[in-house]
Amino acid sequence: MDADVIVVGSGNAALCAALAALDSGASVLLVDKADAALAGGNSRYTAGAMRFAYSGRDDLVGLLTDPDDPRLVDAEFGSYDETMFLADLVSFNEGAPATAEQRVLVDESFDTVRWLAAHDVTFEPIWDRQAYIVDGRHVFWGGLALAADGEGSGLVDSEMSAVVAAGGSILLETEVTGLVIDGGSVVGVQVSDAAGSHALSSSAVVLACGGFEADPDQRVAHLGEHWKEAKVRGTPHNTGTGLRLARDAGAAAHGRYDACHATPMDLHMADFGNLDLPHVERKNYRKICYFLGVMLNADGDRFVDEGRDFRNYTYAQFGAAVLEQPGGFAWQVFDSKIEPYLYEEYRFHDASFIEADSLEELVVRLDGVDQDRALHTVREFNRAVDRDVSFDPSIKDGKAARSVTPPKSNWAQTIDMPPFRAFPVTGGITFTYGGLHVGGEGEVLRGDGTAIGGLFACGELVGGVFLGGYPGGSGLTSGAVFGRRAGEGAARGAGLPRNGFP
Repeated sequence: MDADVIVVGSGNAALCAALAALDSGASVLLVDKADAALAGGNSRYTAGAMRFAYSGRDDLVGLLTDPDDPRLVDAEFGSYDETMFLADLVSFNEGAPATAEQRVLVDESFDTVRWLAAHDVTFEPIWDRQAYIVDGRHVFWGGLALAADGEGSGLVDSEMSAVVAAGGSILLETEVTGLVIDGGSVVGVQVSDAAGSHALSSSAVVLACGGFEADPDQRVAHLGEHWKEAKVRGTPHNTGTGLRLARDAGAAAHGRYDACHATPMDLHMADFGNLDLPHVERKNYRKICYFLGVMLNADGDRFVDEGRDFRNYTYAQFGAAVLEQPGGFAWQVFDSKIEPYLYEEYRFHDASFIEADSLEELVVRLDGVDQDRALHTVREFNRAVDRDVSFDPSIKDGKAARSVTPPKSNWAQTIDMPPFRAFPVTGGITFTYGGLHVGGEGEVLRGDGTAIGGLFACGELVGGVFLGGYPGGSGLTSGAVFGRRAGEGAARGAGLPRNGFP
């Protein structure tokens, strides 16, 4: 054999699968069609945030790169238990109960993050995006406190180092084109590389190569025609290969194929995460401070309650809301009193925006917008703002604008202090929710519930984790939880013992 376990992909889920299999004593080979610059899949493009259940400060400090950071003395992390995490997931299920996959994600989230920390993957508090300074203290909000040190790139680099240190091998620029099946079980993969086409053999294969978000034809087929021109936030390599290979082997589709994670992004960003920029800069094309201002469509109307909930619970849905507007774009409008609260991407050197000293001058420069209607909308919004409630971005403050449609439920401030800025945005697709049905050890299941011998899956390929939406930071945690399960399951499939895995 070339390895006991072959893992297809090189992102967070793939690397966690490899690490878990190595923990069990398996020999592991990761195979990815990406080159070194793009290895790491979509995980490279993330901010590295990981949502997990925790009881309080003591659960977090032991995970940190710098547990002696002096800011920790004045940090209020609160707690975020399993009940809260599950409730957040279910709140996006559009009335459906918690899925089995969601319960696994919640129940194993903290233990999995501790497992990563034991492999020298360390974390840091999300000081800038998940905390506001209130009365001199850093108050964290929205159930999300930590991100991997170095964000997505740091997470991938740390996990790759751990895999290599444990004896794993990584083979890049090698495209998996098929599964090798013998006697109904998967015993390897067919690959294409610089040397041509050949087979790699194994006792088990873990598919961890993403969804179909980078394929415009599949986006149209599953999500709708208006998704054809959507920006792709991450890698160009996630074109549904793993789904196709598994289905060809008899796997059952599972989960919501008509839903996805999509985020407001700079209208003028390049496709596929701006490949000309370093990974650390690509995140600056997100535009997720809409909750502090208003968003206007081409008709000059607002179209969402920008302050419905914390940004963590709306940003993955509002990218789709923008794409559904005429022309698939919108403008985010702010005044100068909000400027100190805007994230760094709004000050990024390549950020697209216009600026004016009056609202009248601003709306004249809103390309593609009904300018008279836009000015009317902002003025009506300003009149509707409740001036008796104090603005507090660290809580759902109830500072609302209720007599407009749609209302704004929180953080509604009048847009009246020049200079004014407006940022053009579209929707950027991150990952798709539809996937495969997997069992308790990550084994891929047929429609009748039986397992396909030797085949496992994790990451975006696991269906049923997210249905109608997504609380921020859950995606990387899901990749780690189900990656760990699939790696352990694949090692057992190769005849190796459990390694204390729950």
